[in-house]
Amino acid sequence: MPVITYRDALNQALREEMQRDDRVFLMGEEVGVYQGAYKVSKGLLQEFGEMRVVDTPITELGFAGVGVGAAMVGLRPIVEFMTWNFALLALDQVVNAAAKMLYMSGGQYPMPMVFRGPNGAALQLSAQHSQAWESWLAHIPGLKVLAPGTPYDAKGLLKSAIRDDNPVVFLEGEMLYNTKGEVPEEDYLVPIGKAELKREGEHCTIVSHGKMVLVAMQVADQLAKEGITIDVVDLRTIRPMDVDTVVTSVRKTNRAVVVEEGWEFCGVGAQVADYIQRECFDDLDAPVLRVHQADVPMPYAKAIEKAAKPDVRKTIDAVKRVMYLES
Repeated sequence: MPVITYRDALNQALREEMQRDDRVFLMGEEVGVYQGAYKVSKGLLQEFGEMRVVDTPITELGFAGVGVGAAMVGLRPIVEFMTWNFALLALDQVVNAAAKMLYMSGGQYPMPMVFRGPNGAALQLSAQHSQAWESWLAHIPGLKVLAPGTPYDAKGLLKSAIRDDNPVVFLEGEMLYNTKGEVPEEDYLVPIGKAELKREGEHCTIVSHGKMVLVAMQVADQLAKEGITIDVVDLRTIRPMDVDTVVTSVRKTNRAVVVEEGWEFCGVGAQVADYIQRECFDDLDAPVLRVHQADVPMPYAKAIEKAAKPDVRKTIDAVKRVMYLES
């Protein structure tokens, strides 16, 4: 299979779905002439024109609302936020309009739309531009929340999201755009709500999603040199969550570490740990441990920022703790 970047995988998904269905259109800040803040929409304006690739003002609440209205009348909008940090201004439309419209209309108004953009921390973007939003958004009934960690999953999940008749939140890792992986040339979909076992082992399960899948895979590589083999479960979809895949893995390894980019309190990892203790209590040989960002706004200084982020070293320490190899 061709090896392409996460960015190009998303671009292919957008192009293929816009070619397949003329109801699909893209709107957001700099998606047209500038070809996207992260160049995900490169070439789309030239191919599809300004009626289907719509540059908007810096008005997240406004254009998110336009997207909701477009979905209500039968179009399939893709709303790009330059970063999910800016989408805080649009959450009224995401949470109170898109997520609830099908329910409040008694099933009369499906919401076939996607809200997408980069999520989480990059490098030295400081407190207001480094937040991981999945736990906020996954809390809301009516939203599907996706966080692909590889180019293959990014393309397949985005295509599935665009075809879905429900509002989908699509969280792209801000540090993933240049990462590379194999992506088929033929049309394919990755099902929403299905996790994947990215690596198979026997000593511990690491559950992760988005950018932290790369951390989990690096941990598995390093620990394999010490004779410790790891199951790496990539959630891919936060809501609905594939609990069965997580449970099957933990029942095999009897230990679990959950790695997430967000803060500890009320995080996605807390929900995963809850599912594990409910379904696997008698199978666990150690408490479930979580690796996450420090409970502070993201620092700007490089050394302190590094200390605040979850990483390979912290995850290895957690694995060894659940294996009682370190205190």
